[in-house]
Amino acid sequence: MEALVNKIKQDGRVLNQGVLKVDSFLTHQVDPLLMAQIGESFGEFFKEAGITKIVTVETSGIAPSIFAAKELDVPLIVARKSKSVTMDEELLTAPVYSFTKQETNQVSISKKFITDEDHILIIDDFLANGQAAKGLIELCEQAGATVAAVGIVIEKSFQEGRQLLEEMGVQVVSLARVASLEDNSVTFLEGDA
Repeated sequence: MEALVNKIKQDGRVLNQGVLKVDSFLTHQVDPLLMAQIGESFGEFFKEAGITKIVTVETSGIAPSIFAAKELDVPLIVARKSKSVTMDEELLTAPVYSFTKQETNQVSISKKFITDEDHILIIDDFLANGQAAKGLIELCEQAGATVAAVGIVIEKSFQEGRQLLEEMGVQVVSLARVASLEDNSVTFLEGDA
């Protein structure tokens, strides 16, 4: 997606060979116009896929997911990293390791929101080692739902996330594919959507 790649080139910052900081438009401050374009891209790519719900994990996946949900006219379900007192229903849970935070969280979704009739699109901000998407896939499978695909805003293609998900039999669609983060610059591969 050209607008996303241009925004990364303009405002992204390479912190080291594994970390790309995009806090000015995606992970801390959110650019709503860019998120709308991202939602349109996912919507166009998946319009014929029979998606019934979108699933993401809090927090940085919410902005692109809500715009994609609007485009596909389906509900968005947010997997929570901590259980609140209002989450008193039966919960689906799975461990999710965060590459940037270097920690594992138990994420939860209320069982009443996903059924075996659902055809799920998982959306997340980054794909690095694939653990967040893997955890969300496990949550959906616990409910008997089908995971149609994983939509990624920024993929770090030099890490093993895509391979892990494809080996699980899940389609991966990335809007921006980063080939490397070397010498303080970002090199891109062609995006999927």
